[in-house]
Amino acid sequence: MRITLPLAALAVGAFGIGTTEFVIMGLLPDVARDLEVTIPSAGLIVTGYAAGVVVGAPLLAILTARLPRKGALIGLMALFAFGNLLCALAPSYGLLMAARVLTAFSHAAFFGIGAVVAADLAPPNQRGQAISLMFAGLTIANVLGVPGGTALGQILGWRAAFGCVALIGAAALTGVGLFVPRDIKTPRGNVLREFRVLGDARVLLGMAMSAASAASFFSVFTYIAPILETVTGFAPQAVTGVLVVYGIGLTFGNIIGGRLGDWNPLRTIVALFLAVMAVLIAFTMTSHYALLTGITMFVWGVVSFALVSPLQMRVLDMGRDAPNLISTLNQGAFNVGCASGAWFGGIPLRLGAGYDSLPWVGVAIALVGLALTLASLALDRRRAEMAPAAC
Repeated sequence: MRITLPLAALAVGAFGIGTTEFVIMGLLPDVARDLEVTIPSAGLIVTGYAAGVVVGAPLLAILTARLPRKGALIGLMALFAFGNLLCALAPSYGLLMAARVLTAFSHAAFFGIGAVVAADLAPPNQRGQAISLMFAGLTIANVLGVPGGTALGQILGWRAAFGCVALIGAAALTGVGLFVPRDIKTPRGNVLREFRVLGDARVLLGMAMSAASAASFFSVFTYIAPILETVTGFAPQAVTGVLVVYGIGLTFGNIIGGRLGDWNPLRTIVALFLAVMAVLIAFTMTSHYALLTGITMFVWGVVSFALVSPLQMRVLDMGRDAPNLISTLNQGAFNVGCASGAWFGGIPLRLGAGYDSLPWVGVAIALVGLALTLASLALDRRRAEMAPAAC
C-alpha cells in the first residue's frame, strides 16, 4: 500500500499531462475552425507545447534540483493546473499558444522527477515496472482522457476539455500532497556539475533515441483526426471510438514495455523500432479501410508505447550519477521529437501531399531511431570488450 498509493498519485498526474498533450490532436479541426487558422497552423500548437517542454526541461531541472521531491512535484502540478485554465480561457491563437507553452514547462520535470521517485519506491528488479505503473496514467489518458476530452470538446467546445484537464491537475496535486512520502532522499551536490554526465556518448544516444521515437510517433499522430476523417472516411464522432481502441493498445504496450525494460532495455528498443516501422508501412495501406484501420491503430498503440519504459530505463542506467537531471532532460529530448515530428509531418501537407503519405514520414524517422539504437549496442559491446583489458 505504501508503494501503491504514491504510484497512483503520480499516475493521476501523468493522466492529466497525457490528456492535455494528446487531446489537442482529436480537437485540431475544431480549434482551427474556432480560431480561424489552417490545420497545419493549428498543428503548430503541438509544436509549441513540445518546445515549452524542451525549454522547461533544463530550466526546471536546475530550479528543482535541491528541492524536496514531494514539494517539487506539488509545485509542478500547480503550474500545470493553472496553465490549462489559461488554455480554456485563451481568446486567440497567440494566447492559446502562450498558455500551452507555459503549461508545458511542468511536463518534463514532473515526469523526470516522478520516474525517479517511482523507481526509488520499488525493489531494484522491479524499477522498470514501477516506472511503467506511473506512465500507466498516460495510457489511461489515451483510453479515457483523450477520447473523453475529444467528445467533451465536440459537444461543449474545445475549451471545456482544457477546463476539465485543469481539474484533473488539481486532483493530482491533492494526491501527491497526501500520498507521496516526505522522506524521499533529496539529491545532493552541484546540479551544474551533474551536467558532466552528458559527456557520456551512451547518455546522448539514449536521449536521441527517445527523440526519434517521439518524432516518428508525432509525425503521424498529430494529424490523426484529419487522417481518420479524410482518408478512412470516419465521421468526426467516430474518431473518439478509434482513439479508444488506440488507447487500449497503449495500455498493453505499457505493460509489455515495463516488463521488457527490466529484462534488456536496449535489445527491446531494437525490436520495437522494427515493429513500429512495420506497422506504419502497413498503415499506408490499411488507412483506407475502416476495420483494418482500427486493427492497425491498436497494434501501433502497443508497439509505440512499449518503447517508453525501456527508453527511460536506458538513460537512467547510463546516467545513474545524476538521475533527476537525466530523467528530466530525457523528457525534454522526447519533446524535441514531439515538436520536430509535428513539423516534419506538416511538410508533405504544405507541399500538397495527402494525409495518407504521413506514415512514410514516421517510417523514415523510426529508421533513424533504429540506427541510433544499433550504435548504442555497438558502443556497449566495445566498452565490455575493453573492460577486461583495463583490469
